[in-house]
Amino acid sequence: MYAIVEIAGQQFKVTNGQYIFVNRLQEEEGSKVSFDKVLLIDNEGAVKVGTPTVDGAKVEATIQEHLKGKKVIVFKKKRRKGYQTTNGHRQYLSKVVIDNIIM
Repeated sequence: MYAIVEIAGQQFKVTNGQYIFVNRLQEEEGSKVSFDKVLLIDNEGAVKVGTPTVDGAKVEATIQEHLKGKKVIVFKKKRRKGYQTTNGHRQYLSKVVIDNIIM
């Protein structure tokens, strides 16, 4: 059984027990969260597609920790102009474990 759910503006394919990294959520570490924007559910071949979401379906999860992702290097250069600059950042993420998919 899997579901496609929208979390913090991004879509993820999730199953029970899976952990995913999403953009930083406001809740505390160890707290339970519920996501209602379930776009699709597949239960051993029985597929339910939402218009735009599946009615009554939700995904329950637990926030494991808040962390920062790997550093992303942004390098800009213009040929023959003597211009080049390097910049970078680390994205704030939340590690979320999927507990249950409810139909």
